[in-house]
Amino acid sequence: MLVGRVPEMQTLTQLVAEARLGSATVQVLLGDPGVGKTALLQQVVSGLAEDCRVLRATGIETEQEIAFAGLSQLLGPALDTLSSIPKPQAEALSSALALRAGKPGDRFAIGAATLSVLSTFAERGPVVVVVDDAHLLDLPTLEALAFAARRLQADPVLILLAARRHEVPQALAGLPVLELSGLEPEAARQLLERSAAGVVTKERFDEVFHHTAGNPLALCELGADLEGFDPGPQGLPATVPTAVTRAFARRLGSVDQRARAVLLCAVVAGGDLALVATACADLGLDVAALAPGEDAGLVVVHHGRVDFQHPLLRAAVYSGSTAEQRHQTHRAVARAFPPGDVDRRAWHLAAAAWGPDAEVADLLVRAGEDAFARSGYAVAASALHRAASLSVDGQLRCARLLRAAEAAWAAGQPDRVTALLDELAGLRPRTDVAIGVIELRAAVAARTGSLREALTMLQGAAAQESTVDRAVVLLADAAHAAFYLGDTAASLALAESLEELTPRATTARSRALGLMAGGISRVLTGGGGADEIREAVPLLESSLDLRSDPRRLPWLMLAPLFLRESTGGDRLRSLVEEVRGAAGLGTLPAVLFHIARDRATTDAWDRAGADFSEAIRLARETGQHTELAASLAGRCCLAARQGDEAGCRKDAEESLALCHERSIHLFEAWVLMALGDLELSLGHTETAIARLQTLEAQLSEWGMADPDLSSAPELVDALLRSGEVEAAVALVAPYVAAADAKGQPWARARARRARGLVAADDEVDAWFAQALDLHTLTLDRFETARTRLAYGERMRRIGRRVDARVELRSALDSFERLGAASWSQRAAGELAATGETVERADVGWRTSLTPQELQVSLLLAEGRTTREAAAALFLSPKTVEYHLRKVYTKLSIHSREELGAALVVTTSDNVSG
Repeated sequence: MLVGRVPEMQTLTQLVAEARLGSATVQVLLGDPGVGKTALLQQVVSGLAEDCRVLRATGIETEQEIAFAGLSQLLGPALDTLSSIPKPQAEALSSALALRAGKPGDRFAIGAATLSVLSTFAERGPVVVVVDDAHLLDLPTLEALAFAARRLQADPVLILLAARRHEVPQALAGLPVLELSGLEPEAARQLLERSAAGVVTKERFDEVFHHTAGNPLALCELGADLEGFDPGPQGLPATVPTAVTRAFARRLGSVDQRARAVLLCAVVAGGDLALVATACADLGLDVAALAPGEDAGLVVVHHGRVDFQHPLLRAAVYSGSTAEQRHQTHRAVARAFPPGDVDRRAWHLAAAAWGPDAEVADLLVRAGEDAFARSGYAVAASALHRAASLSVDGQLRCARLLRAAEAAWAAGQPDRVTALLDELAGLRPRTDVAIGVIELRAAVAARTGSLREALTMLQGAAAQESTVDRAVVLLADAAHAAFYLGDTAASLALAESLEELTPRATTARSRALGLMAGGISRVLTGGGGADEIREAVPLLESSLDLRSDPRRLPWLMLAPLFLRESTGGDRLRSLVEEVRGAAGLGTLPAVLFHIARDRATTDAWDRAGADFSEAIRLARETGQHTELAASLAGRCCLAARQGDEAGCRKDAEESLALCHERSIHLFEAWVLMALGDLELSLGHTETAIARLQTLEAQLSEWGMADPDLSSAPELVDALLRSGEVEAAVALVAPYVAAADAKGQPWARARARRARGLVAADDEVDAWFAQALDLHTLTLDRFETARTRLAYGERMRRIGRRVDARVELRSALDSFERLGAASWSQRAAGELAATGETVERADVGWRTSLTPQELQVSLLLAEGRTTREAAAALFLSPKTVEYHLRKVYTKLSIHSREELGAALVVTTSDNVSG
């Protein structure tokens, strides 16, 4: 019977009740070893939730490096639901759990599949998910479980995870926490006297309570032998863990050596009874010797498992054995696995190795690469690091350390990458590995904010590289760093080097990167570049090597972003969607940033905002300051277009601080542009002029001559509004020339809009007609609407009110569809000035729906099924239905047909002349 814990039990009772009522809940129990986390979980399982379906797992140290071992343990009883969840999710989860052969699992799809399995399993009745020792679970399992936990909403599911305080994994950050401390004195006294089987004097209790701080495990163990408890000299601290360890040693003393040997098998085998029996037979032991351990209350044998009564008992059994006993047992357990179970065999053999062992090292490499292919990057890093330490050949050790560092970077662990590379640096690796070290150090430096350092390292490595293909790749990475820095001198030099080397490259990957990097370097300095980027597109599409290179997946999105054309780019976008799950945390913020930026330049603003936010969260978690600055700048630009003044200014402040600190001039320019355009949309003309002129001055100072970075069209608009006609006219010709020299439709359309704003009255139509024709070659609906607004405004000012209405109606319709609030207001005001009474379209749904509800609504309005929407958004079908019900309530509708109609914003039906 549980003693004390009344507040905690009330909380857990409420959580179980909420789950029964169909409201998903999550709770992380945190506390020191022995504080009672396991007891509370058991109380939930055997008492509060005995009528619920229970899924259980326990983190096991020996399986912590086996990708998805915990998830396999947890979801085993629910895997019959796989046929009922979206197919892409089922395939990803089956691959992750090694239930089927298949392509590498997408970490998002695996998390979504976990969510769908739990949701589907819960259709048969309330489900309680109980995970003990969550800090010992493998990282891929934790990530999948945390992904599901954050997205459960309308499901009768309760997730309880227990972990040690100060060891809580980062993957669980942000989940609701219930902190467990020691028992209150009265409850502690009850527990101590129960364990001591008698009354304890106040003086003795005070001593014990002082030294245990009410820790239930310590109270129980010390209460069983109060006479043997020595609190030590007055005034000196006593360490409770030591006392508890001694108590466990005494408990183990109640069973003989053969029983201890069998218990050791149970520890090493992770509690799988069949595996324990096989290993015992190998060692000449009788698995029936578990009986004394069960009689002594050390273990419980049931349902094919051997479960220890407390995690610290496992630790006591293992640490209380000799090194030779542990090694023998690991070897026996390794032999008990079937030959195909490479991962677990490898780790047990590694634990049994006394020194370098080439065969075991090779097995660990296989295990590591298998984990890498299944997106278990942290596990892969551990396996490859251990393989390196067991390698006999020195150069193999170096290569494996580098590969371990690459896996650690994919896992988003920059500090671990640095430690592994530092270890490698002292081993005198051969030249190709040494350059690989520089390449990876540069990648980490570039992402974490040291772009100048990365640029220097990459240029130096390229100068040492003897093979053309690798030199081109190094120079391409250097060009990317120089582009973010806005270093035009370095960009020009790199462009020249790439133009000389790239034609001699032999692989599609290196040629594609060389062409792209040379192109973006030329674009930055205003010297062309579009032709090279366009030439790279088919190579980007065809290069399998590039798609399987996690660090360079963002390059696939650069071509559509730089060309800004409505034709082409779709294949690259689809490729990125296919492989984004392989990016790993090291590259995922950059991949999401590029996807979001691409969507922000179309009409998919809602999804762009969600992607920017996810990139920002991941960049913060992984310490990637460059990607954080980039995504904050991107979201700032989007917020400016949406008229979200508070959001724009907040993101601008943080992004600018990062950019100034690290000389990231590219995104500083983005933010300055966003702030100027925000002021213009709000009608703050003078402030807008000041902001935009600052940007133009900075671009000139930095030598950044790409017309796409220039705010000339916006500045012309602002200057005309303030009556500074001559200043506006002076800006137009140089900008038109620069845009025409670049030759891309996006820049040329904006240039003609600026030209139309200052043109003579009889030339207005010609310039705006050219602008609108060019806009049809791009995907940027916002810029098209800006041009129509400018055209309508200009026609109204020269007395062509009827003609103006056509363009202004179209602009207003586009702005409201996009959710560009300030620009909608400006367009409506201009339309009203033509003499029309404007009834604004009802777009209240944009502010009343949450981002998740909006995403669900948009997909369903497009005709997607619930399952298709769930797969696209990495949600469970049940969660999609939950959001849909809330949307129906908010919008006062009852069907998907009404939903589609509600989300279609039209102004033509709401405008009267």
